[in-house]
Amino acid sequence: MSAVAAVRARAVAVPTALWLAGIVIVSIAVRVALARRIVAPWIMVDEIVYSELAKSFAVHGHFLVRGVPSRGYGVVYPILIAPAWRLLGPMPSVYAAAKAINSVLMSLAAIPAYFLARRLLPAGLALLVAGLTVLVPEMLYTGMMMTENVFYPIFLLFALLLVVTLERPTVLRQLGLLALFALAYETRAQAVALIPATATAPILLCLATRERLARGLRPFATLYGLLAGGAILALAATLARGRSPLTLLGAYHAATTSTYTVSGVAHYLLYHVALLDLYLGVIPFAALLAIWFTPGRGGRARAAFAVGSFSIALWLLPEVAAFASQTSVSRIEERNMFYLAPFAFVALLALAREGIVPRRGGAVLAAGALAGVLPVFIPFTRFITTSAVSDTFALLPWWWVQDHWITLQQVRWAALAVALVGGAVFVLLPRRYALVPVALIAVYLVASTAVVDNFRFGIHVSSVGSLWAGTHLADPDWIDRAVGEHASVDVLWTGTTTAYPVWEDEFFNRSVGTVFDVDGAPLPDPLPETPAARSPSGVLVSGGRPIEARDVLADGSVAVAGHVLMSDPVGFTLYRVDGPIVILTHVSGLYADSWSGASVTYQRVECAGGRLSLQLGSDPKLFRSVQTVVAREDGRIVGTARIAPTAQRTLVVPLTPGARGRCSVRFSVARTGVPALVEPGSTDTRHLGARFLSFRYSA
Repeated sequence: MSAVAAVRARAVAVPTALWLAGIVIVSIAVRVALARRIVAPWIMVDEIVYSELAKSFAVHGHFLVRGVPSRGYGVVYPILIAPAWRLLGPMPSVYAAAKAINSVLMSLAAIPAYFLARRLLPAGLALLVAGLTVLVPEMLYTGMMMTENVFYPIFLLFALLLVVTLERPTVLRQLGLLALFALAYETRAQAVALIPATATAPILLCLATRERLARGLRPFATLYGLLAGGAILALAATLARGRSPLTLLGAYHAATTSTYTVSGVAHYLLYHVALLDLYLGVIPFAALLAIWFTPGRGGRARAAFAVGSFSIALWLLPEVAAFASQTSVSRIEERNMFYLAPFAFVALLALAREGIVPRRGGAVLAAGALAGVLPVFIPFTRFITTSAVSDTFALLPWWWVQDHWITLQQVRWAALAVALVGGAVFVLLPRRYALVPVALIAVYLVASTAVVDNFRFGIHVSSVGSLWAGTHLADPDWIDRAVGEHASVDVLWTGTTTAYPVWEDEFFNRSVGTVFDVDGAPLPDPLPETPAARSPSGVLVSGGRPIEARDVLADGSVAVAGHVLMSDPVGFTLYRVDGPIVILTHVSGLYADSWSGASVTYQRVECAGGRLSLQLGSDPKLFRSVQTVVAREDGRIVGTARIAPTAQRTLVVPLTPGARGRCSVRFSVARTGVPALVEPGSTDTRHLGARFLSFRYSA
């Protein structure tokens, strides 16, 4: 016996269950290691929402976001990661544990993928499908607090049960299918597309097998009866509570207020189908198309797989395209459709078997040609942008190619050339070499994952940037360390800084609680916040009453009466107040990115004098010469700073008490510039003067 034959014999002797368990275990280990490279949440505000839901469920058994009951978000994922919040203390440890849970959950997708493949393939080929399933780049979401981690295996389990039910529609399977839908829906409202897919599949099966509808649909009477009854009950319950039926879409309800056009949705549908083709590596997509084009060929199992997978794609892709076509989204939402990938992997491995993927004929030529030309319809110049980092992983390898070898305008034609080669390989490759494309696709998936993780705009860099924007301290749980995990810290948000310090501090510190919008400056997120306003005396008021607190976290544009416990160089300060919140300072004339307009005003109450130190900056892309900032008190010049385009300058001015113990300084900027007029590609039409990076008061 040759060495190769001996190795093959030993591999065959290992039970299939052990091979499948090994795939899952190896995937978990790899994902845990890669997830460590994600140092902070960065897909905002989704990760904040699910961490808040998990934290509140672990502590109170309720689903709260910033202490407010939350509706519309899936609860399955928060429940599954809640043990990390329940069993562990410091948030960095909780974060690591939650990512480990993600790694386990998402790696379990290999199991339903294996059994789905077993409907058509022998165990060995089905194991390869399981392996490819956990090689998709979206497995990197194990490093993020996102529902993708659990929806992927649940989606595949639903697809498996749908195919099995189509093969033999027993009452128990139909009941299980609807129960599994409920689980999928409570995980992610996007699963609503699975209901019409389930209703459509038996009809398509009858058409594919040329069976009379009346006879073919009779075994599915339980399914249709429960679907109709469930729809009526859900609608009645929603209306009885005085809500719109559209609230059944959960967090996706906001999408129903957008204006859609048939043309817009159709274009995005084309973009998504084309990207799915490119994402899969063309050959798997062509193989899946060939199966879809010949659904009635072969036995009942093949027809069930063809019809079940097609029906799911038929409803899922338009749903995703409609969502993506909103003006507030306007990108290809790959992360909402990658769940379809294992269908194509089954088709790819089926190339090595007889009677599943046609070997010749019009279906094969049509599938190869369509898969080969689809990528040319992707407007790469429009979608290769930073939004692709979180939502469209398949574009990042092409961005990398554009960085190194070709121009952005040439990416479309390069993608077309590669796709045409893939389509030709599908049509012409002798089936005895059918496993060669499998190896190539595996390499392609691993290489894509490496680019997504390590690219200069990849997820590792994005997470590092998010953490750096949120805190400059070595311990991101610095607030908990200062006041304790069980304290309650109120946050004052004035709209004069970026939101990342609030988000990152909120995530990494259990003690951070209510967020107050000071003077009508809401955070750029849809999460619950409490409006507040400062009285003439500086006391912060909400609902007509002064706000009292023990500890307060405030951004650098305000100073709070109390004892400073700790400061973050990013510009936030933690105060011990123990009473009414009194804001001592008010800064007007600044944007959230610290740029000023033509003037900035600084005011301070309860001011007995002292000094104000400002850190000022400029930008060589906007100004070519020195910028001048002049400080005045009551019209008197009390300080002047000249700032070079590439430098920062500290300006120290005296503060003199005025009427009722107030100090006020007005800063005038010599000239302003408009980025859109001087910076190529900029759409910023603001008139900007200087960057006011920080304000520091000393008595």
